[in-house]
Amino acid sequence: MIEHPDERSTSHERLKLPQGKQWTVVLAPHDVSNDSLDNPPKIITGASGVRLTDLDGHAVIDAVGGLWNVNLGYSCQPVKDAIAAQLETLPYYSTFRGSSNDVAIELAYELNAFFAPDGMTRAFFTSGGSDSVETALRLARQYHKLKGEPGRTKFLSLKKGYHGTHFGGASVNGNANFRTAYEPLMPGCFHLPAPYTYRNPFNETDPERLAQLCAAALEDEIAFQGANTIAAMIMEPVLGAGGVIPPHESFMPMVREICTRHGILLISDEVITAYGRTAAWSGARLWGIQPDMMATAKAITNGYFPYGAVMIGGHVQEVFENNPAAKIGHGYTYSGHPVGAAADLACLAETQRLNVVENAAARGTQLFEGCMALKAKYDIVGDVRGGHGLMTAIELVSDRATKTPLGAEATQIIQETAYQHGTMIRISGPNIILSPPLVLTEAEASAILSALDAGLAAV
Repeated sequence: MIEHPDERSTSHERLKLPQGKQWTVVLAPHDVSNDSLDNPPKIITGASGVRLTDLDGHAVIDAVGGLWNVNLGYSCQPVKDAIAAQLETLPYYSTFRGSSNDVAIELAYELNAFFAPDGMTRAFFTSGGSDSVETALRLARQYHKLKGEPGRTKFLSLKKGYHGTHFGGASVNGNANFRTAYEPLMPGCFHLPAPYTYRNPFNETDPERLAQLCAAALEDEIAFQGANTIAAMIMEPVLGAGGVIPPHESFMPMVREICTRHGILLISDEVITAYGRTAAWSGARLWGIQPDMMATAKAITNGYFPYGAVMIGGHVQEVFENNPAAKIGHGYTYSGHPVGAAADLACLAETQRLNVVENAAARGTQLFEGCMALKAKYDIVGDVRGGHGLMTAIELVSDRATKTPLGAEATQIIQETAYQHGTMIRISGPNIILSPPLVLTEAEASAILSALDAGLAAV
């Protein structure tokens, strides 16, 4: 949509465009057109460390971490240097049948070593998280066909789970916001209750008991659908975009056992949780299980290059590699992109050198405890979730007794006030979601809490 600046003076002033010059409205993902027009976005023009600078020169701490992905902040020189160096030698070549490149091969070895404790032995490269989920779903169906069980085509997932925006990912998504406008989606996808202690259909407030009830619901759905019709269960080890919902420590091990017993693949969606976000190197490792496949992306290159990798477990690898009919008719133009692979190698090395899991644990505890203090101070804070690395959410309510979600007008005031007090936060429905870089300092975490305090006070 194109408009003349003089027709929308406030936007013209905000964008600081010369008189008479047209500007383009770019609708942001997950926004509706009226919201984008009525609330022009923050125009970010620079970044350094964990801070962003907007068009007006206002600097803020990025408590969103880009979008869960800038784990090492915006000044990670080794990754920038690796990208620049690779552009000088091999800026691109395809990794389709018959060709590859040296950096993609090196990266595959490094990722296999990094994810060896998770049981992973192979990597399939993608362009990002949605691609990784799509790849995992497709390979899951092909795996069962190669094993002589072509009837295993269905997928199970959790309500409130988020798995990207491709057709397959949207189909297994557990949030109506990413589904309704695009339905009918892929058939054969079924959603189960999430271990969401604050809101669940069982009215269960004990996390361990809720985990048992959700596992029983999984067993019931498998019995109803027929285990021999189900290809895979996909889940996030900690539900991220759905509101930072960490399950009880017993839940994912129960899911692993159930899937194994019924011959169902378990896909761990680690697009957010891999590479240290949860204060463990992977979400699966956090809960002590080995999935069959892992979808990864985001922090794989610190957000500096669009990249992802599906990690594949040993027994899945063997089915593909020991079957002459196992041609994989799937891939992307930019799969194994050498520049992305170089960025990933540098990012992986720096992530391990800094041992970011230790800081994620310390700063995550600081943010979680600080948010709990805000809950004691403000009645509009209904629930605080987190405690596993730098993943924290504040759920806002207008009435604690009824758990009525706080309205959009109030949450927008909180977001804008926090921004004016030096912190970019993310509002998702009634939730404030915090996922800052894993190199956050103690002082920066305190500044985030002060900005949140100001925002909540404003409402």
